[in-house]
Amino acid sequence: MSASLPQEQALESEAQSQVPRNRLARTFSALHYRDFRLVWFGAFTSTTGTWMQAVAQGWLVWKMTDSAVMLGIDAFLATGPMLIFSLFGGVIADRLDRRKILIYSQYLQMSLAFTLAALAWSGELAVWHIFLISFLTGSAQSFSGPAYISMLPRLVSRADVPNAVAMNSMQFNLARVVGPALAGITLAAWGAAACFAINGLSFVAVVIALLLIRPQPSNAGDMRRGVMEEMKEGFRFVGTRPTLLLLTFLAFSATFLGMALVTFLPVVAESIFQGGVRGYANLLTIYGVGSVFGALLIAATAHTSNKGRVALRLQLGFGFLMIAFALSRSLPLSQVIVFFAGVCIVGVVALYSSVVQLTTSDAMRGRVMSIFMLAFRGGMPLGNLIAGFVVERWSVSAALVVNGAILALLTLVFIARRTRFDESAPSGVAGVAA
Repeated sequence: MSASLPQEQALESEAQSQVPRNRLARTFSALHYRDFRLVWFGAFTSTTGTWMQAVAQGWLVWKMTDSAVMLGIDAFLATGPMLIFSLFGGVIADRLDRRKILIYSQYLQMSLAFTLAALAWSGELAVWHIFLISFLTGSAQSFSGPAYISMLPRLVSRADVPNAVAMNSMQFNLARVVGPALAGITLAAWGAAACFAINGLSFVAVVIALLLIRPQPSNAGDMRRGVMEEMKEGFRFVGTRPTLLLLTFLAFSATFLGMALVTFLPVVAESIFQGGVRGYANLLTIYGVGSVFGALLIAATAHTSNKGRVALRLQLGFGFLMIAFALSRSLPLSQVIVFFAGVCIVGVVALYSSVVQLTTSDAMRGRVMSIFMLAFRGGMPLGNLIAGFVVERWSVSAALVVNGAILALLTLVFIARRTRFDESAPSGVAGVAA
């Protein structure tokens, strides 16, 4: 989806004319672009619905099975398709119109949400239904994810790409605040089926946004080349760039070890604090508030250098916070800890992603981002699966302490080695996005 020269100049003109250069305006600079603004609000609405479904689904699996292993399996099936399909999704994102890929994916996910709602309302819902729909939804996301993340830099000028990445993290985590809060109310009043139905309706917003943005000429790949050949080219591109290799590994370690804190919040809420569904929703909401605050901090400082080294320090802090959360038996203290954990992890994700975006050309962006997402999101199901067995065999505290300690130790190694990140743009990268 490359822009022609007049289109590039138009975006630069839009950036210069609409974005005041005070600190507040710089914090929200990406929202001054019409297309990014439309996509942002559509994605926020849809992500809010997705979080409502995630809360209801996690609670339903826990209550139906009373098993942390089953929770881990459901999380594995929801994110596991990234391990299988995301690389193909990256190739497709570099070949086809990314906007159309996203629209078709939203329609599919909408249908799956309504199916889950219908099964829950009918009283016929079984755990295997939830598992199957989790897998199918994750499969759809493995194709739309590379298309979405590689489209974002084409909606703003290059100078505002880090801000766009941070603002995208903010909408995701703001939805993490709003979604669980709405889910707690909806679960108590109408049950899980209503959460699933609201999620289905939420996809309408992002479909409308995608239909309204001004489509740019697609930078289609060579359809005569084989999919595997293009996939190998993506791996060669990453393999010859030390910064991309390092970021891929760090993204994997952060989610493989760190996301257990979020996945097993239902277990913490129930077994340690006896808080029930409202206690779970409250912890998840506080985590989301911290994530929103972290995204705002990153957005406000998006134009600073040394993003990689800042991300390492935040990752180290997250590891220590995991240990503290695991050992805490005070609910107020745990709420404070989970808030700062949210601040740290969103900073890690946004900063790593910004560096990847800035060091990748648009022609390769879909494949590179699919490899990065494979590491980032692929670490979640594998880590959740292993942590689920540790929780079942010992305790949720043991799982979080071990994961937090390993993550902190690993990060300390890179900090001690004074690891450097090449954050300069490669030659041939388009100066603006379309």
